[in-house]
Amino acid sequence: MQLSPFTDIGLRTIMRLAVNDETDSRVTTKLIARQVGASERYVAKAVSRLVELGLVRAHRGRSGGLVITPAGRVASAGWLIRELEGDREVVACTEPHPCPMVGACRLRRILADAKKAFYTELDRYSIEDLVTSPTAELLRLLAHAPVSVSNEMEEVS
Repeated sequence: MQLSPFTDIGLRTIMRLAVNDETDSRVTTKLIARQVGASERYVAKAVSRLVELGLVRAHRGRSGGLVITPAGRVASAGWLIRELEGDREVVACTEPHPCPMVGACRLRRILADAKKAFYTELDRYSIEDLVTSPTAELLRLLAHAPVSVSNEMEEVS
Protein backbone atom coordinates (compact mmCIF):
# COMPACT_ATOMS: atom_id res chain seq x y z
CA MET A 1 0.00 0.00 0.00
CA GLN A 2 1.35 3.40 -0.93
CA LEU A 3 0.34 6.57 0.88
CA SER A 4 -0.64 9.60 -1.15
CA PRO A 5 1.65 12.64 -1.28
CA PHE A 6 -1.04 14.54 0.69
CA THR A 7 -0.82 12.05 3.57
CA ASP A 8 2.97 12.13 3.45
CA ILE A 9 3.00 15.93 3.77
CA GLY A 10 0.37 15.79 6.52
CA LEU A 11 2.51 13.37 8.50
CA ARG A 12 5.68 15.41 7.99
CA THR A 13 3.83 18.54 9.10
CA ILE A 14 2.40 17.10 12.29
CA MET A 15 5.70 15.42 13.16
CA ARG A 16 7.50 18.75 12.74
CA LEU A 17 4.94 20.45 14.99
CA ALA A 18 5.19 17.66 17.57
CA VAL A 19 8.81 18.55 18.38
CA ASN A 20 8.04 22.25 18.74
CA ASP A 21 8.16 23.74 22.23
CA GLU A 22 7.34 27.13 23.71
CA THR A 23 10.91 28.36 23.27
CA ASP A 24 10.70 27.95 19.49
CA SER A 25 9.82 30.93 17.39
CA ARG A 26 6.47 30.86 15.67
CA VAL A 27 6.01 28.07 13.17
CA THR A 28 4.39 28.98 9.88
CA THR A 29 3.26 26.97 6.90
CA LYS A 30 6.05 28.54 4.87
CA LEU A 31 8.68 27.54 7.45
CA ILE A 32 7.42 23.96 7.67
CA ALA A 33 7.41 23.68 3.88
CA ARG A 34 11.07 24.66 3.76
CA GLN A 35 12.02 22.42 6.66
CA VAL A 36 10.31 19.26 5.43
CA GLY A 37 11.11 19.75 1.76
CA ALA A 38 7.58 20.27 0.49
CA SER A 39 5.60 22.84 -1.45
CA GLU A 40 4.02 25.57 0.66
CA ARG A 41 0.73 24.95 -1.16
CA TYR A 42 0.70 21.25 -0.19
CA VAL A 43 1.63 22.04 3.41
CA ALA A 44 -1.18 24.61 3.57
CA LYS A 45 -3.69 22.00 2.35
CA ALA A 46 -2.42 19.50 4.91
CA VAL A 47 -2.55 22.10 7.68
CA SER A 48 -6.16 22.89 6.77
CA ARG A 49 -7.09 19.24 7.14
CA LEU A 50 -5.13 18.87 10.40
CA VAL A 51 -6.98 21.92 11.77
CA GLU A 52 -10.34 20.39 10.70
CA LEU A 53 -9.41 17.22 12.58
CA GLY A 54 -8.59 19.22 15.72
CA LEU A 55 -4.93 18.18 15.71
CA VAL A 56 -3.45 21.60 14.96
CA ARG A 57 -4.43 25.16 15.91
CA ALA A 58 -3.71 27.96 13.49
CA HIS A 59 -3.39 31.54 14.74
CA ARG A 60 -3.54 34.22 12.09
CA GLY A 61 -1.87 37.57 12.03
CA ARG A 62 1.49 39.04 12.77
CA SER A 63 2.18 36.88 15.82
CA GLY A 64 0.34 33.88 14.41
CA GLY A 65 1.56 30.42 13.67
CA LEU A 66 0.77 26.74 14.02
CA VAL A 67 0.61 24.70 17.22
CA ILE A 68 -0.08 21.01 17.70
CA THR A 69 -2.98 20.35 20.07
CA PRO A 70 -2.93 17.79 22.90
CA ALA A 71 -5.21 15.64 20.72
CA GLY A 72 -2.64 15.89 17.92
CA ARG A 73 0.11 14.55 20.18
CA VAL A 74 -1.83 11.45 21.23
CA ALA A 75 -3.64 10.67 17.96
CA SER A 76 -2.74 7.29 16.57
CA ALA A 77 -0.79 7.19 13.34
CA GLY A 78 -3.31 4.69 11.95
CA TRP A 79 -6.28 6.93 12.69
CA LEU A 80 -4.58 9.96 11.17
CA ILE A 81 -3.57 8.10 8.02
CA ARG A 82 -7.14 6.76 7.63
CA GLU A 83 -8.45 10.31 7.96
CA LEU A 84 -5.97 11.71 5.43
CA GLU A 85 -6.23 8.84 2.95
CA GLY A 86 -9.94 8.15 3.16
CA ASP A 87 -11.26 4.61 3.44
CA ARG A 88 -10.93 3.25 -0.06
CA GLU A 89 -10.28 -0.22 -1.36
CA VAL A 90 -6.72 -1.31 -2.12
CA VAL A 91 -7.88 -2.17 -5.64
CA ALA A 92 -10.93 -0.78 -7.43
CA CYS A 93 -12.78 -3.95 -8.41
CA THR A 94 -15.89 -2.18 -9.64
CA GLU A 95 -14.58 0.99 -11.29
CA PRO A 96 -13.99 2.07 -13.99
CA HIS A 97 -14.47 -1.40 -15.50
CA PRO A 98 -16.11 -3.96 -13.20
CA CYS A 99 -14.07 -7.12 -12.71
CA PRO A 100 -16.00 -10.27 -13.68
CA MET A 101 -14.52 -12.10 -10.66
CA VAL A 102 -15.69 -9.55 -8.07
CA GLY A 103 -18.33 -11.87 -6.55
CA ALA A 104 -15.98 -14.79 -5.90
CA CYS A 105 -12.52 -13.26 -5.75
CA ARG A 106 -10.27 -14.28 -2.86
CA LEU A 107 -7.68 -11.61 -3.70
CA ARG A 108 -10.10 -8.83 -2.76
CA ARG A 109 -10.66 -10.39 0.71
CA ILE A 110 -6.92 -10.99 1.22
CA LEU A 111 -6.11 -7.39 0.30
CA ALA A 112 -8.83 -6.14 2.69
CA ASP A 113 -7.31 -8.27 5.48
CA ALA A 114 -3.82 -6.94 4.68
CA LYS A 115 -5.12 -3.34 4.79
CA LYS A 116 -6.73 -4.03 8.16
CA ALA A 117 -3.44 -5.46 9.50
CA PHE A 118 -1.56 -2.43 8.13
CA TYR A 119 -3.80 -0.02 10.03
CA THR A 120 -3.88 -2.20 13.15
CA GLU A 121 -0.09 -1.98 13.33
CA LEU A 122 -0.13 1.80 12.78
CA ASP A 123 -2.77 2.19 15.50
CA ARG A 124 -0.16 1.05 18.03
CA TYR A 125 1.77 4.32 17.59
CA SER A 126 0.85 7.87 18.54
CA ILE A 127 2.21 10.95 16.80
CA GLU A 128 4.53 11.46 19.79
CA ASP A 129 5.86 7.91 19.24
CA LEU A 130 6.84 8.91 15.71
CA VAL A 131 9.08 11.72 16.93
CA THR A 132 11.32 9.88 19.36
CA SER A 133 15.08 9.64 18.91
CA PRO A 134 16.73 9.85 16.31
CA THR A 135 13.80 11.42 14.42
CA ALA A 136 13.29 14.03 17.15
CA GLU A 137 16.89 15.20 16.93
CA LEU A 138 16.66 15.66 13.18
CA LEU A 139 13.34 17.50 13.44
CA ARG A 140 14.73 19.74 16.19
CA LEU A 141 17.76 20.46 14.03
CA LEU A 142 15.44 21.43 11.19
CA ALA A 143 13.37 23.54 13.58
CA HIS A 144 16.38 25.52 14.78
CA ALA A 145 18.45 25.61 11.61
CA PRO A 146 18.56 28.75 9.53
CA VAL A 147 16.55 28.30 6.36
CA SER A 148 19.67 28.18 4.19
CA VAL A 149 21.06 25.27 6.26
CA SER A 150 17.90 23.21 5.86
CA ASN A 151 17.99 23.90 2.10
CA GLU A 152 21.61 22.71 1.99
CA MET A 153 20.55 19.54 3.84
CA GLU A 154 17.92 18.88 1.16
CA GLU A 155 20.58 19.12 -1.54
CA VAL A 156 22.85 16.65 0.29
CA SER A 157 20.15 14.00 0.77
